[in-house]
Amino acid sequence: MAGKTRTTASSGSSGASGNGTAAGVLVVGAGPTGLLLAGDLAAAGIPVTLVEKRPHQISNLSRAFALHARTLEQLDARGLADELEATGQPLSDLRLFGGLTIRLGTLPSRFNHVLVLPQYEVEKGLERRAVEAGARFAYETEVTGLSQDADGVTLHVRRADGEPGEMRAAYAVGTDGLHSAVRQAVGLPFPGKSVIRSVVLADVLLEEKPEQLLTANAVGDAFAFIAPFGDGYYRVIGWRRDRNVPDSAPLDLDEVREIVRRSLGHDYGMRDARWMSRFHSDERQAPAYRVGRVFLAGDAAHVHTPAGGQGMNTGLQDAANLSWKLAAVLHGHADPGLLDTYQSERHPVGRSVLRSSGGLVRLAMAERPWTLALRAALATLVSHVGPVRRRAMGQITGIGYAYAAPRGAHPLVGRRIPDVALTGGRLYEALRGGRFVLITPRAFDADGRKDRLTVGHWASGRRTTVLVRPDGYVAWAAEAPDAARVEEALVSWTGRS
Repeated sequence: MAGKTRTTASSGSSGASGNGTAAGVLVVGAGPTGLLLAGDLAAAGIPVTLVEKRPHQISNLSRAFALHARTLEQLDARGLADELEATGQPLSDLRLFGGLTIRLGTLPSRFNHVLVLPQYEVEKGLERRAVEAGARFAYETEVTGLSQDADGVTLHVRRADGEPGEMRAAYAVGTDGLHSAVRQAVGLPFPGKSVIRSVVLADVLLEEKPEQLLTANAVGDAFAFIAPFGDGYYRVIGWRRDRNVPDSAPLDLDEVREIVRRSLGHDYGMRDARWMSRFHSDERQAPAYRVGRVFLAGDAAHVHTPAGGQGMNTGLQDAANLSWKLAAVLHGHADPGLLDTYQSERHPVGRSVLRSSGGLVRLAMAERPWTLALRAALATLVSHVGPVRRRAMGQITGIGYAYAAPRGAHPLVGRRIPDVALTGGRLYEALRGGRFVLITPRAFDADGRKDRLTVGHWASGRRTTVLVRPDGYVAWAAEAPDAARVEEALVSWTGRS
């Protein structure tokens, strides 16, 4: 169990070599982003310690309830998607507001749906994987500052007993949320603003089961969202325009009922709240995701409104992008300059999610005639215009994002590759080793690179040779290349054999 892997926050707990050159990675924050990142690094043989200020306990007070297609593909590449699919409930139509429905059945993915599943269920699977891979955990360890030099990063921490300590590693990643201690320690601002104030949350029993798996609606002066935990309780999120009070203001179930009635027409016989709270929803993004040897991911790097359910998904995809790059550099298979691509690839995605989720919530809150007309027009466009519908699906589900490719590169480079059929299996099964996958129509000897390269062959008659990164994006591709060109690409991306 993870509780038995708890380490003390002492120098060297993540592979430090005295005060000089350090090894491994310190990941600060044991939410979904940090757990996926730590699991990837441990599976790749990198010493990693996950530092968490809370005691070891996975909370059932989840805010996130949706796994989108691209995230499920990333979890499939880690052998977790099928068990999560068996636990959660698939939703083929995503209803947002005012009749806007995004039908996901045509999504070009094995996961052509949203999986409704509380965040804590995702964390359970990711934590188990990290523990089994050998990640170490330092619970009840609070980061109070950090320093870095040419050889590594030193975290200054306070342990459960109140005593100060230090932890050192080659790199550190802050996945510690909105109030990130890591982001503050490196002096990065977090510009943005609060978009919605006094949002209420409640976990309740319902006398009547909602008609939809996810129930949501907005009426201009209020909105409400209901999602099932799967244990009989439901999470209710609500807001009303005329109730703008501090997060600390008392909250009772009658207020929650009234918001739900305004937004959805009735309250489903809401009763027996086991937890209630208020929060405010921010839109913020750090200007940089990297400062020297320190990185930010997930909510430490960007926070969004809850519209579209993209927050946890974006963080998990940040981790999938960063983990293989850190592993490649630490193993000596890639130049440290590869780490700069984390900023260039993921910062634009975070900015796009900020805009799209913010746009959705503003349209949901529309009350003026022109904004209501815009909302109706958007619903019509998404429902009836193919390119608009595909773009909306791609943004919300994550499969539509691509990374910039060099000038003159093959059209596939930088794009997410779907779960294509290979002889003897699927691509995302081949990615489960955390290695690159070379898909080639002819035989290829991977000797000398078996620790970082898997060779697969198209199940179809396709002739394109494609080198797939461990995160499922195309690194390089060519039509009928000779052996020398393939070797050149492999040296560039995976190092020499």
